[in-house]
This record gives sequence, structure tokens and C-alpha cells, in this order.
Amino acid sequence: MTNPDRPPPDAAVEAAIACVLDAEHAARDAVRDTEQAAAAMIEAARSAARAAAERTERRIRGVRAAFEAHAMAEVAALDAAAAEAGARHDLTPAELARLDDAVATLAARITLAHTR
Repeated sequence: MTNPDRPPPDAAVEAAIACVLDAEHAARDAVRDTEQAAAAMIEAARSAARAAAERTERRIRGVRAAFEAHAMAEVAALDAAAAEAGARHDLTPAELARLDDAVATLAARITLAHTR
């Protein structure tokens, strides 16, 4: 006795082959879709890395510029202090009087120390 719901053997084989081919086609589509998604992820990661590198470079340039400006200001201040220290200073009459008093006091101490 044969089963009326069962397809003939050739039809079953063809149906199985069609099912396998459909599965293979679906697998190829899935692989292609996955490759495209991976390529998009890679490009997004590269883009993010480029953006981070650009931000970092801008920050480094800003820090470098601030450092150079600060260093230049410090050097200018040191140059000004050196110029001021090396400048001729004419004594005022009050400073000359203090100097004369200091010399006289020192001379008195020295001469008194030798007379004792």
C-alpha cells in the first residue's frame, strides 16, 4: 500500500535539491550582507580614529602655542631684568650721602680697631 500524501521519489529529490539551493542562496546573501556590514563598521572605525587624531593634533598645537607664548614672555621678562641689572645707575644725592656716612663709619671702626 502506498501513501497518497507522499510525493513520488523524483519529486522528493527535486524538492530536497531546491531546498538546499534555496538555503545556499540565503547563506550567500547572509555572507554578502555581513561583509557589507563589516566594511561599514571598519569605515566607521577608521573615520572615528581619523577624527580623534585630528582633535588630538589640534589640542597638541594649542598646547604647543600656549607653551611657546609663555616661554617667550618669560624670556622677555628675563631679558628686561638683565638689561635693567646691567644698566648704569647714577646715585642720587641722598644715596651719595648714605654712602659717605657708611664709608666714614667703616673708616672710624677700622682706625679705632687699630689704635686699641
